[in-house]
Amino acid sequence: MLTIPITAFVTLVIILVIANLSSGEKKIEHKIERLYTSDDPQFLRSMGLLLGPPVLSGNRFEMLLNGEHIFPSMLEGIRSASKTITFETFIYWSGEIGEQIASALADKAREGVAVHVLLDWVGSSKMDKRYLNMLQDAGAEVIQYHKPHWTGLGRMNDRTHRKLLVIDGHIGFTGGVGIAPEWTGHAQDEKHWRDTHFRVAGPVVGHMQAVFMDNWVKATGNVLHGPDYFPEVEGVGDGLAHMFSSSPSGGSDDMQLMYLMAITAATRSIHLASAYFVPDKLTINAIVEAAKRGVKVQILTPGKRIDAHTVREASRACWGNLLRAGVEMFEYQPTMFHCKLLVVDEYLVSVGSTNFDSRSFKLNDEANLNIYDHDFAKQQTATFADDIKQSHQVTLDAWLRRPFPEKLIEKFASLLDTQL
Repeated sequence: MLTIPITAFVTLVIILVIANLSSGEKKIEHKIERLYTSDDPQFLRSMGLLLGPPVLSGNRFEMLLNGEHIFPSMLEGIRSASKTITFETFIYWSGEIGEQIASALADKAREGVAVHVLLDWVGSSKMDKRYLNMLQDAGAEVIQYHKPHWTGLGRMNDRTHRKLLVIDGHIGFTGGVGIAPEWTGHAQDEKHWRDTHFRVAGPVVGHMQAVFMDNWVKATGNVLHGPDYFPEVEGVGDGLAHMFSSSPSGGSDDMQLMYLMAITAATRSIHLASAYFVPDKLTINAIVEAAKRGVKVQILTPGKRIDAHTVREASRACWGNLLRAGVEMFEYQPTMFHCKLLVVDEYLVSVGSTNFDSRSFKLNDEANLNIYDHDFAKQQTATFADDIKQSHQVTLDAWLRRPFPEKLIEKFASLLDTQL
């Protein structure tokens, strides 16, 4: 008599697994045709109109290198708020920096600033619950994104990986940093990671706010609007930019499409830094074709000091065609390398939360700031060159000669690439 309930339970589990590991959306299946180069006005037009919000002028950007510069700037921004703070992040763990940020947010909430915090439930699982109580007691609104509930078990694999902090609708922060001790310091040892974040001012901050609101509405059903959240922002510089986002519920392939279009338009150079680099065949082919037409391609990933060894093994399994095409592959040596950066032809700079893997392209909610600025791009490639000086280049010969057990492990790891 127990057979029917057991069968029903097993069937339900199978349905939930399929719901979490697959998507009903059509995927990009064909290569992007190369119709223009990055210096053609059509490139900027297509990136702005086909991919998402139009490119805005009047912006200013500041690179924040490692935690010693990132967190003081973020805390200064929080303490300067007079009306609203919106904050969305994936990783928020216990530690001194986590307590400092929670305390600063709570202080502003007690002052009457509207503070809205959106934390991924999985990413904040190591967060001291004392921080949540501190924020809520102060009057801040705190939501944990996709916290398990029987009505939404099919969304368990949909995490928000976005990293956004917006102050009064005027100042924004985005990049790769999480709120944890690993991101503090200056990448001085194995316990302190290498990462970059960005402070943004100008009209494009409105795009950043809109991306936050996308998930806030999904999580709460409440729309935050009006001049306190979306004020009229005057130009403060001459930088062109737009904020680009993707999610399984709103175009899971959009972020990959953005990368494919940028790579396909490249004429001279591609500098790609990725904490988790596990591209699919379509993306590998786009990079290979770029290299074959004379584009200098350099890709920088973590070395053995990585927090997810399966990702590194799956990554190295797919390097063959890239190396044969002349792509230069580097592994950062001193510590975990968590940067996420794409620079095309020292013109387009794409930074934010997105990794170069299927989890970012298909499963996570992601957000990238695309900046079109030659001077800013040159600054990023200079920093990229500094990171390469602390990296080991993997040649085709060395890749072919790696030990058989290593190849076997990489082969098995690559079978998981749709979830990495």
